[in-house]
Amino acid sequence: MPQHGTFVWNELHTRDVERAKRFYGEALGWTYDAMPMPDGSGTYWVAKAGDAFAGGIFSIADPRFDGMPEHWLSYIETDDVDARVAKAKAAGGQIHREPWDIPGVGRIAILGDAGGAGLGFMTSAPRQA
Repeated sequence: MPQHGTFVWNELHTRDVERAKRFYGEALGWTYDAMPMPDGSGTYWVAKAGDAFAGGIFSIADPRFDGMPEHWLSYIETDDVDARVAKAKAAGGQIHREPWDIPGVGRIAILGDAGGAGLGFMTSAPRQA
């Protein structure tokens, strides 16, 4: 399991997924695996450097993301997302999306730190041997 308090995943939020895939494919040699979104809202792209996971690409072309700039979002592993979200709120953070589960991935929340910087908290699902 990843260690509590360490960065474990990076995700590009973009309006043009194909442009981003082409750019990172050409610049870094990344390849991509499609993963249907659990809520049926589209496809999440898992970027790979060889056989290693490099990050993800998520479309923000939907109108609900209007006004949000394209950006990279980093996720930090936590020992208990729900408890850490409560601590983040008490420390002055803003919760943008309360914790939810992604089967086979883990439990995730999206928040802003006390200065407004966006990040994700994640408690990874146990890895299959």
